[in-house]
Amino acid sequence: MAAVRKPVLLGLRDLAVQGSPTGPSAWTASKLGGMPDALPAVAAPRPVCERCKEPQTLVVQVYCPLEGSPFHRLLHVFSCVRPKCGDSGARSWKVFRSQCLQVHEKEAQIFFQKQENGLVAENWCEGANDWGSDSEEAPPPQLTLDFVHESNSAKDVDCTAQLQDLRLQDTVLDATHSVPPAEGMALPTIVPQFLPYYICVVDEDDYRDLVSLDHAHSLLRDYQQREGIGMEQLLSQSFFSDGNEKYEKTKIKSGDQMFYKFMKRIAACQEQILRYSWSGEPLFLTCPTSEITDIPACSHCGGQRIFEFQLMPALISMLQSANLGLSVEFGTILVYTCEKSCWPQNHQTPMEEFCIIQEDPDELLFK
Repeated sequence: MAAVRKPVLLGLRDLAVQGSPTGPSAWTASKLGGMPDALPAVAAPRPVCERCKEPQTLVVQVYCPLEGSPFHRLLHVFSCVRPKCGDSGARSWKVFRSQCLQVHEKEAQIFFQKQENGLVAENWCEGANDWGSDSEEAPPPQLTLDFVHESNSAKDVDCTAQLQDLRLQDTVLDATHSVPPAEGMALPTIVPQFLPYYICVVDEDDYRDLVSLDHAHSLLRDYQQREGIGMEQLLSQSFFSDGNEKYEKTKIKSGDQMFYKFMKRIAACQEQILRYSWSGEPLFLTCPTSEITDIPACSHCGGQRIFEFQLMPALISMLQSANLGLSVEFGTILVYTCEKSCWPQNHQTPMEEFCIIQEDPDELLFK
């Protein structure tokens, strides 16, 4: 019996973050760029690059509480934006997870007991419509991420037009924060940063039904001309498909089929900057290496890590800086987190998670 495919949520760049939001309106919002927001009683991550020892830049912040969990939950992805560190792979990228309780102590204790018995949240996506709110106790974010609520008909959705109407913010947020740094992290006076934008959310299945595939066909024609591969040859290669579309049956030539599958999957929404599927399957850009089967265990509880989300190629062109000329290069970044989402009681510093970088095999297709 084929496995049920986990739902996939797509993150799209939304409006610019205005001013310097604080409190729940800041840390219950997902965004790209800016400075990392901190949960109550947890220090904001301030990582430094392992290679150059300079402060890293926030790429995305994702608010993603898990269904059935008593925690607010925040993930931060950082990268070193200095050119000399661009070829350092995973050494120049870091992922941190922060959590804080949102329920009473008695309810939390029940959850901790379940966690010890291996009973964890099955699916963050179920019952959560966006990354901006998850409970009645937390005030909504400054920008209501209601994109999903308005995505029931084609006339209600025009992401491309929304993105074209966006303008870069003139100023950058203040680079200094009063939150104390976590152990092993730096709190420099100036931190390079990208202009901040909120991330709105849409269900991939809903979006597929709303968008024409004309652009996808155009990309495929360009790809065929460049690689000298005909459509018949592409389509004649069959895939093993168990609902998760894990691996292809044969290869056209080194990496071509995996790359084609990646392009076909994102064709309906080229502007997606993030794909979220807790405990789901990543969308590989190139053939997976041994890294995928050798994901290190959680450094705190020793439990296994699972796939949670990935950053997509369209994000690169949307990461803008006011005047520093900052940039990052990648194909896709795969983020893996603790399956139990473990968090010791009274813990106050972010926990580092794990990511895999797949390089872009053909940058021309994402221009």
